[in-house]
Amino acid sequence: MKITDAWIARPETQAVCRALTEAGYQAYFVGGCVRNALLRTPVSDLDLATDAIPEMVIELAEKAGLRAVPTGIDHGTITVVSGHIPHEITTFRHDVETDGRRAVVAYSKHMIDDAKRRDFTMNALYADPQGEVYDPLEQGIDDLSARRVRFIEDPELRIREDYLRILRFFRFHAWYGDPFGGPDPEALAAIAENLDGIEALSRERIGAEMRKLLAAPEPAASVASMRMTGVLARVLKGGDDRALPLLVSIEQHFHLATDPMRRLACLGGDGHGLRLSNDEKRRLALLREGMASSEAAGVLGYRYGATNAVSILSLRAAMLEQHLTEGDVATAKYGADQEFPVKAADLMPGFQGPALGARLKELEAHWIATGFTLSKAQLLR
Repeated sequence: MKITDAWIARPETQAVCRALTEAGYQAYFVGGCVRNALLRTPVSDLDLATDAIPEMVIELAEKAGLRAVPTGIDHGTITVVSGHIPHEITTFRHDVETDGRRAVVAYSKHMIDDAKRRDFTMNALYADPQGEVYDPLEQGIDDLSARRVRFIEDPELRIREDYLRILRFFRFHAWYGDPFGGPDPEALAAIAENLDGIEALSRERIGAEMRKLLAAPEPAASVASMRMTGVLARVLKGGDDRALPLLVSIEQHFHLATDPMRRLACLGGDGHGLRLSNDEKRRLALLREGMASSEAAGVLGYRYGATNAVSILSLRAAMLEQHLTEGDVATAKYGADQEFPVKAADLMPGFQGPALGARLKELEAHWIATGFTLSKAQLLR
């Protein structure tokens, strides 16, 4: 099996490989870039594994005229920039000690050691600079072909090495798992036995994983599995996923871009367990406010803009087990295009101070109630 994608043959990337191999060291692409290339999905990050220690990677990169940045040198990772393209190079490692959040590692000369410390079999695939694929565990290619997300060797041991792998499992199933098959039962059993480990994770890490999971094209089955194993209740207290499948169906029908905040609003619950940005908090509050109101489609469009209005209408429909109509979407977009024709200056000097604001609100409410049809002259009369 061989990778023939254009990214692997780029001169900039091949220069990074040569810096290592011409000095007698190994250089293998690993993880997401190999997995995605084999799945024919976009490749973004380029990760490589080598038997050269980090200090040697820096020396060889600089000797080749490349920029080396010690982004994760404590963990054996150096970022080598070639032609403005970052390549993360990590020395082969094996775990010495783990505590569920971080690991003490030792460097290794062998690919198999590096493969065994990874999380899922589909992430333990390697490719040499010519694109030839290696499967040191002899499971990754089969599992990837079957869209089967499986922990390497003992699921419980892998989870206890890093409890974030619980959330990564559901995220990977949402993105790369078989959409018609359930998650691996051995993994689900191990997850259900280790729920307490989630409490050791930071809100930032949990929030990041939930964003990535909810950004998947079809996350509903994975979120349902989270609920059944008890994970959803741990990360999103009071969360309920029953409306999520219908929301995803509505999104697909109207070709709405995937939106983690829209889907998080659908799940409900207490989002304080997730570290959200201020912008995300504001948008989540806006969507929930719109869901709780009884305002019509056109009014939602006028108040919140077309994108938010359609999201709110989608959420309402999903929660009520209804289908969103084309007419409601068109009305929301029409409302978003409207502009209240009366300005404060139009009412002065007859109105001043609080009376001016009250009169503007009164006229605006009348204008909205009549379907945005009244002109400035009609309103002023």
